Amino acid sequence: MKVASLGECMIEFSQRSDGSFRRGFGGDTLNTALYLARLGIDTSYVTALGDDPLSEEMLAAWRSENIKTGLVIRASGRLPGLYMIQRDARGERTFLYWRDRAPARDFFELVDRDQLKRLAQFDWLYLSGISLSLYGEAGRARLRELLAATRQNGGKVAFDGNYRPRGWSDAATARRAFSEILPLVDLALPTFEDELALFGNETPDRCIERYRAVGVREIAVKLGPRGCIVTTGGDCIEVPPPKVVEPVDTTAAGDSFNAGYIAARINGAPPREAAAAGHRLAGAVIMLPGAVIPRASMPASVFRSGEKT
Repeated sequence: MKVASLGECMIEFSQRSDGSFRRGFGGDTLNTALYLARLGIDTSYVTALGDDPLSEEMLAAWRSENIKTGLVIRASGRLPGLYMIQRDARGERTFLYWRDRAPARDFFELVDRDQLKRLAQFDWLYLSGISLSLYGEAGRARLRELLAATRQNGGKVAFDGNYRPRGWSDAATARRAFSEILPLVDLALPTFEDELALFGNETPDRCIERYRAVGVREIAVKLGPRGCIVTTGGDCIEVPPPKVVEPVDTTAAGDSFNAGYIAARINGAPPREAAAAGHRLAGAVIMLPGAVIPRASMPASVFRSGEKT
């Protein structure tokens, strides 16, 4: 099974406990791609970068993580976006962005038809609400064509709503973009807090009903410390995390959960066990600062008994 993750990677400055900042890289769909690759999934990252040293550094880092980069577009004279993460005493984050001219925003203007045909041959395409916010109306129209072609070829689409208001001109535009994409989604991985902010769903059950109404068959609604609720069209099952921890930094908690869930499903695990795998990985990620934890800090076993490896 081959997965392509679409979106944007930015230069990341993450605040340390002493107030200084560590430079790294990150982006929601890149974080998921990295953890998928660490879990042994054949993963490509799909974006547009500049031709600058920082873009070269990012590509080298992705390749060192076994992420394939053959579909990354290079835009002459452009620079990648940058963001800063500030954390409060509870580990919750505030994000500051410098990304208006990042080439990832123009991916669907830069990509050629042959590259899109290659993308449509993947077994899974993964994207997020942040991906949608990048592309604009014309880009989102081309994205929908890509998703439809992928499904026609037998592939599947996974989508994490990941709503960030600053990425959108207004909430109505975001709701319209989400509503247009959801009929093309096979696996939805929303965070209830985001759904509440964008759609005003009062309960996770109502969120699930909205996804079901447009034909999404598998849904895992992330509930923060409570865990998640999963459904594949039948009963809804609440899956708590194996233990409650005090997070150091919640950056990439949802992204890493998604990677654990998708990897487990690709390897044949049922939804409940896939959710447990997502919790185990996310539980390790939130105990260290930044979106990407060291390889040595990865949990010894994301997959447990009953889950294929």
